[in-house]
Amino acid sequence: MKNSLSMLASGVIIFVGLFFLASCGSRQTEETVQENKAVVKTAVVQLKMVEQLVSFAGNVEPFEKAYISSAQPVRINRILKEVGDYVRSGEVLVQMDAANYRQSSVQLANLKKEYARLDTLYKVGSVSEQQLDQLKAQLDVALAANSNLAENTVIRSPISGVVSGRFYEDGEMFAMSPLADGRSAILTVERIDPVKVIVHVGEQYFSMVDKDLKVSLTVDSQPGKVFSGEVHLKYPTIDPNTRTFQLELKFPNKEGLIRPGMFSRVTLGFGSVERVVAPDLAVIRQAGINERYVFVIEDGKTKRKVVQPGRLIGSEFEIISGLKPGEEVVVAGLGGLLDGTEVEISQ
Repeated sequence: MKNSLSMLASGVIIFVGLFFLASCGSRQTEETVQENKAVVKTAVVQLKMVEQLVSFAGNVEPFEKAYISSAQPVRINRILKEVGDYVRSGEVLVQMDAANYRQSSVQLANLKKEYARLDTLYKVGSVSEQQLDQLKAQLDVALAANSNLAENTVIRSPISGVVSGRFYEDGEMFAMSPLADGRSAILTVERIDPVKVIVHVGEQYFSMVDKDLKVSLTVDSQPGKVFSGEVHLKYPTIDPNTRTFQLELKFPNKEGLIRPGMFSRVTLGFGSVERVVAPDLAVIRQAGINERYVFVIEDGKTKRKVVQPGRLIGSEFEIISGLKPGEEVVVAGLGGLLDGTEVEISQ
């Protein structure tokens, strides 16, 4: 009897021990599974109105540029302006040698006297109409030649602006050889208020460009300063090789802070559209290529999704494609994550 009780007690003890060991093993397995999960933080992506801004690089150019020269190879008598001088439209810039002009003026005066004499004789019938017409033709040619010489002896500026180049000295012979941008010139004058920038814009924006387009410009010499402008000229055709069209943009420059030749960054604003936005911490760049992706949480696991980010707005990326509103993306704990990794979301 005692042996039976002893065996029964031993069996109970063994059963309890096995149950305890099984329970411990189960808890350890659960703890191990729990420990194998990656701990991450997430954020839910949302729709927001995002201003559509497109940036281009370009060089600042004068709004107008005049090449001051004579139409004839004549000796330069005097250059009245230096580089950097401001000139007004119609102001005298260069005085050329006036010998040819003086000779032409004398010939013109003699022809005028002769025409007046013949006209008197014609009225009394002493000369024919043909003789008078022939002299009138000579007088017209002389008038045109004298006017041309006058313009090329005293040379005036056709625009208001700044003298940007001087290529001759007083007393030199103007040779009409190309010296400025492949063109002959004694001086160059540039209009720098306003200035312009020409950019090449993708054909997908052609229908969106009009005179009311929002345009801004920045230059490295004026950090933090943004200059507003407008569309001056939209070229009417698309380049079939680049699939772009040209835009000529105009920027007021009363203070003279923007100078021709400066490197500039132009931004065009095409209004606002509703886009998905995601925290910048969620968007990962694939090493070696330009692919960007995020990890989305689905059924407690990560799913790798390739996205096309747009503009960075503060701490959020505009997502052009690849994400839908309401999806949950990983923003912290990204190290070691793979497609299909089980995760625990930390609050």
